[in-house]
Amino acid sequence: MGIDEPDIDPERFLDDIEMRIGEIVAVEAFPEARKDVYKLDVEFGNETLRSAAGLTMYEREELLGRQVVAVVNLGTVSIAGFESQCLVTGVDGDEGVIHLQPERPVENGTRVY
Repeated sequence: MGIDEPDIDPERFLDDIEMRIGEIVAVEAFPEARKDVYKLDVEFGNETLRSAAGLTMYEREELLGRQVVAVVNLGTVSIAGFESQCLVTGVDGDEGVIHLQPERPVENGTRVY
């Protein structure tokens, strides 16, 4: 009963996708990118990964310390010479991309399922 896509095997989805909660610990401008994105450092407990994320509706200081939901096993993608190691999830809003976050603070690195 997918909305736009056919149903998938739920066990296979959980086998293939690893999403974790991380905390944004650094935000940098990224003028070299073709799209309006930031360079982020996201801490997942015992590891920090970098991400190019289109969260520019937020001020950089506003993002620092926020928890986000990220896909951490997509491999590395090079964007204008920057190695993006995870995908911070979000949804389109009226003013730009709104990041997804847990309802309450949880330990960084917590798996999303």
